[in-house]
Amino acid sequence: MKFVIGGQIEKEKIADTVRRFAGEKATSISIMNDIEAAMSIKSGQADIYLGACNTGGGGALAMAIAIIGMDKCATVGMPGKILSDEEIAACIKAGKIAFGFTGQDIDAVVPVIINTLFSL
Repeated sequence: MKFVIGGQIEKEKIADTVRRFAGEKATSISIMNDIEAAMSIKSGQADIYLGACNTGGGGALAMAIAIIGMDKCATVGMPGKILSDEEIAACIKAGKIAFGFTGQDIDAVVPVIINTLFSL
């Protein structure tokens, strides 16, 4: 599975977390600006978009929403609210492929996203 890291903050930490939890199942982990990252999803060069910002949905997902559509995006962590593991899994099962969250939520949401993706 090919991962692309967009958004605005904590890109290296997101990439490191993906490496740690996906291991060899992550055939590619690329860090890009948010427009390039969203375009790589749209063109099929990447499978999953992960991004962080201070709100979880603005800079983390704005370009992904504009380029690949809201129906493919989910904010899984925002100040004061992190979706439950079950809610995150439901987003993935519903076909969401772009995920936004705050930098503080990386350790809580990225492992759930990775584990759910590879359990389907």
